[in-house]
Amino acid sequence: MDFSHDDAGLARQPIGYWSWAAHTATVTHIRAALAEHGLTQPRWWVLNQLADADTTGRPRAEVVALLRGYLDVGDGLEPEIDTLLDQALITQDPGTRLRLTPAGHALRTRAYARVTRASAEIHAGIPPEEYVRALKVLQRMIHNVGGTAWHE
Repeated sequence: MDFSHDDAGLARQPIGYWSWAAHTATVTHIRAALAEHGLTQPRWWVLNQLADADTTGRPRAEVVALLRGYLDVGDGLEPEIDTLLDQALITQDPGTRLRLTPAGHALRTRAYARVTRASAEIHAGIPPEEYVRALKVLQRMIHNVGGTAWHE
């Protein structure tokens, strides 16, 4: 792969630009893969949170609290959950516990296979130790400026 600059030039490049460019490229790639299955990224996150909670489900408020900070989805998550309910991909009982329906399980399984391929495309040629090192550098930068970030 050809890089934009030699090592000395890369050392002077702005992290804000490159982290934004990486975010834009990777999130666009993942969202395109999800769109092939009629899913938005927030709906995908909800389906994943419910995948292992079949018998008991998960409280809606818990799912919202966990996912609200993902890519600044904020209050936009509630309508995404409502859309999944309207599409009969999830159910909500009177106690507000959410569960996947059989159709929701099937869609998640199909979409999971596609997202796995998209992730492999993103990670192509990047050894796991290099990826871990990149995440540690980014987390250190977040810490250095008093930011917070966490992903389950």
